[in-house]
Amino acid sequence: MLSASRQHRMLVATARNKIIQTYTMILDKLENADWYFGCVPGFQQFMKFFNDNDLEELPACKIKLDGHDLIVNICDQAAKNEKDCKLEAHKDYIDIQIPLTTQETMLWSSIEDCQNVIKEYDEGKDVELYGDKPAARFSVPRGYFAVFFPTDAHAAGIASSTFRKIIVKAKVE
Repeated sequence: MLSASRQHRMLVATARNKIIQTYTMILDKLENADWYFGCVPGFQQFMKFFNDNDLEELPACKIKLDGHDLIVNICDQAAKNEKDCKLEAHKDYIDIQIPLTTQETMLWSSIEDCQNVIKEYDEGKDVELYGDKPAARFSVPRGYFAVFFPTDAHAAGIASSTFRKIIVKAKVE
């Protein structure tokens, strides 16, 4: 018979696998990033870069880790007001967002629920904007990350002051 702790770990692993298979937004601790290497292209390569560098000390910049397939944006993000945020979605890239210096609030909805397109898809910028209200509002503390797949409309950058964050763009395979 399995211990209660082992049964719990198996249930969590099963739940995570179901989430990953349906490509639903992910929110988790950076220490658990390796759980998602199989479903987020380039995530393993990025985490090696992340662990080998002090990204709080590097200047704000864009780094191509793998040509156009894996791009790391180190940003000093101006704080946004939630009422001014619009949900956005991407078709060609998965976003991995990591606040480095402060907690950040993010918004989410399934694109299936977004009906109010306010800016049609721009292929050059890989973005479509929506005027819908988000289905979820959540905080992403330091030490955590959020992953947004092409099925996820999201808004980020909601904070009380300018902060440092990383936005990784991983090309959809």
